[in-house]
Amino acid sequence: MTAPDFSKGCAWQRGEYVPIGQASVPLTDWGFLRSDATYDVVTVWEGAFFRLDAHMERFLRSCQRFRLDPGRSPQAIVEILSECVRRAGLRASYVEMVVTRGQPPWGSRDPRQAVNQFYAFAVPYVWIANEEQRRRGLHVAVSDVQRIPPASVDPKAKNYHWNDLTMGLLGALDAGADTVLLSDAAGNVVEGPGFNIFAVRAGRLVTPAEGVLEGVTRRTVIEMAATLSLPVEERALPAAELRMADEAFLSTSGGGVLPVTRVDGQVIGSGVPGPITQRLVDTYWAWHQDPRYSTPIVY
Repeated sequence: MTAPDFSKGCAWQRGEYVPIGQASVPLTDWGFLRSDATYDVVTVWEGAFFRLDAHMERFLRSCQRFRLDPGRSPQAIVEILSECVRRAGLRASYVEMVVTRGQPPWGSRDPRQAVNQFYAFAVPYVWIANEEQRRRGLHVAVSDVQRIPPASVDPKAKNYHWNDLTMGLLGALDAGADTVLLSDAAGNVVEGPGFNIFAVRAGRLVTPAEGVLEGVTRRTVIEMAATLSLPVEERALPAAELRMADEAFLSTSGGGVLPVTRVDGQVIGSGVPGPITQRLVDTYWAWHQDPRYSTPIVY
């Protein structure tokens, strides 16, 4: 028999490892039918997980919030993630763990009767901004589409309720921007598809406190800022204040700290990635070498 080709990635599903192109979720799983699922993404850089403990902690907290059960211990989950990376032979990887609601018995609408399902996969590292965008800085549009309010879907538990983000992103891309930020009903920016936002004013970092996923990279930026003696304010960030910032950047597992140099067509600061943003970029990648945050994979 021909050995499976894991060169494009490896997935774990229903008790077996399969090439990423063969991975699937049953059509009747509520994770597919209703976006009834939670997930988390941890990255691998130079053969080691970055902040694996923080991602596992958030994943299990999200499972608890949505009353989902991965059905295995944290140690067992880590071993599955590691094996996906090993089989794919990836030294830089985007690694996702997922729990779906599964399917209750036919005719039942009771989610308590569903058998939850665990999935995982590892694919090559994902950058949400290309090399040119990282060099010059991103152009971000603030959308008229409002983010789902926290009273409806808890944003602190990672979820697939992305239609608002998708509609906002389509509008931003059609208008010539690189990506999008959604706002709340009061006109404060909150988050974008897969990232948090930071503004820099007079040497102080400002990031939204409500209506956002508390990203692990966001947490990392806040911790880095403390080591660099940069004050951080977690509070409402009006879109008008963001447009007047000295610097701005995104935080995401898909690239770390990514500079923003235009918002709604308006130049931010000098129009190039600023010095504080660059310090945080350099520190972020330096922390990948710190054993406090790095979990090597045995290949």
